[in-house]
Amino acid sequence: MTTAINPNLISSPNPLTRSPFTERLHITVSNCTRTFNAPALSSRSRPQTVKCNSNNNNSSPFEKGSLKDVLSGMVDQRVEELLNKEENRGLLEGLGKATERVEIARRELAEIKKQEIEAQQLRDYINQLENRASEITECQRDITEARALVEEAERSLTVDGVGGRDAFTEIELEAINKNEERWESIKAASISAVVGTLAGLPISLTQVTSFPQLILPSAITFVSCALFGVTFRYAVRRDFDNFQLKNGTAAAFGVVKGLATLGGGPPLELTAASLFSHAYSGAIYVSENVLIFVFAAVGLDFCIKTRILSSFPIERSISETR
Repeated sequence: MTTAINPNLISSPNPLTRSPFTERLHITVSNCTRTFNAPALSSRSRPQTVKCNSNNNNSSPFEKGSLKDVLSGMVDQRVEELLNKEENRGLLEGLGKATERVEIARRELAEIKKQEIEAQQLRDYINQLENRASEITECQRDITEARALVEEAERSLTVDGVGGRDAFTEIELEAINKNEERWESIKAASISAVVGTLAGLPISLTQVTSFPQLILPSAITFVSCALFGVTFRYAVRRDFDNFQLKNGTAAAFGVVKGLATLGGGPPLELTAASLFSHAYSGAIYVSENVLIFVFAAVGLDFCIKTRILSSFPIERSISETR
């Protein structure tokens, strides 16, 4: 009886040894011949036959083994022969390289997944920071609104306190303030007039020959310096360190009074001598009057700094204003 066995049922350590080409393997046991198809890569392979006797002779090849062991040894031998062939080495090398590429791709895929996880964690952290920033912004807005409400409440309390005062008291305080300002202006005019007149007295003595002639220029200087004192107090106010403002005020009054004095002299003629004379006289008059007003300004500044004279407006304490 002859039985054909498919080579796929024979276990092989390497699946690459399978081939569409097969060779015939004949095994005879107890006058029975069994044919096996074994894998091969060449059509020139010859059939192999194994004969076995069924008697119990001690020289039997199956005394200490089995049919399975014999078939495994033959298959291993064939696999080794197939692997040693030159045309199969290229396939094995390609398989090794493909395996290496697969491993590299797996590592790269694992690295990409790791980077994606890190990127997702980073996005989550950024979202948390944005949420916290929005919360901080809302808190700051709430604080600003609360501060505005507090300031509004303070202003309403202040207005209520001022509105609750007696109307007669308000009018009286306003009248007192105006009277005090007028009194300080009178003091400023008096100080400036006295200082300016004393400063211009030597200049006037050089221009007159008798006492009656001294009265008119001294009176003009007195009135001019009095007006200068009031103007100086309102112009400078509390800007005591502004040197240009103080000297500019004095120079303006000096130039105006000097040119007025020049205009009261002889008329101008279209001659060189007359032009030179008027220019020289104008410079002398302007210089003299500027000097007088500068002395008056120095006197006023000294009185303000020593608290003899109050600047405009009069400084008041908080207790007095309430």
